[in-house]
Amino acid sequence: MILTGTIVNVLAVAAGSTIGLLVGSRLPERMVKSVFQAIGLFTIFLGIYMALKGQQFLVIIFSLIVGIIVGEFISLEDRVEHLSHAIRRVFKLGNPKFSEGLITSFLLFCMGSMTVLGAIEEGVGNGSDILLTKSLMDGFSSIALASAFGFGVTFSVIPLLLYQGGITLLAWWLGDFMAEAIIVEVTAVGGILLIGLGINVLEIKRIRVMNMLPALLFAILFAWMVIRFLPG
Repeated sequence: MILTGTIVNVLAVAAGSTIGLLVGSRLPERMVKSVFQAIGLFTIFLGIYMALKGQQFLVIIFSLIVGIIVGEFISLEDRVEHLSHAIRRVFKLGNPKFSEGLITSFLLFCMGSMTVLGAIEEGVGNGSDILLTKSLMDGFSSIALASAFGFGVTFSVIPLLLYQGGITLLAWWLGDFMAEAIIVEVTAVGGILLIGLGINVLEIKRIRVMNMLPALLFAILFAWMVIRFLPG
């Protein structure tokens, strides 16, 4: 089955977040705050690690600039906020950190190179090993995230399914279009987004990270243009 890895990933996050919700309700506030800080610090570390893999600095900066312009123009973050508030009303969720949990979890689960590479590998028929390994990691991570952010982590399985599954289907359709050089630059841009996310989690400064998401699409486009028109 072409989406086996993504489906297992979604189930792992759902199971892990359920455990986190059960455990988190029993944790003292001081411990939950410490979990927040640990998640924030790790997110910044992971973002730096990913960003340093980038090789085409112009691709990265232009992707970020054009991406944030598009994101601000369509008010992507505001739309996501409105959607998350609507979900809270429908399901009668009182957690004020629902939106933050949804966005944080989605970015952490979807911005890594394992997401892109694993989805592409599965899409071109090379197996689901990478995504299955990622599923195990995300399952444990979702326990900590849900204990800190609440039910929003569970809802992150929806954008996870759409994003990761979408890449798999796109790779299945396009074949070998997604070269390794493109994955490297997308990973670097995703790392920068994670740095901004970590800053938000630590409450150092509010950065509208969700509005930067279009940068990932432009990273694919610009990296492909470099490979296509500037070989070597």
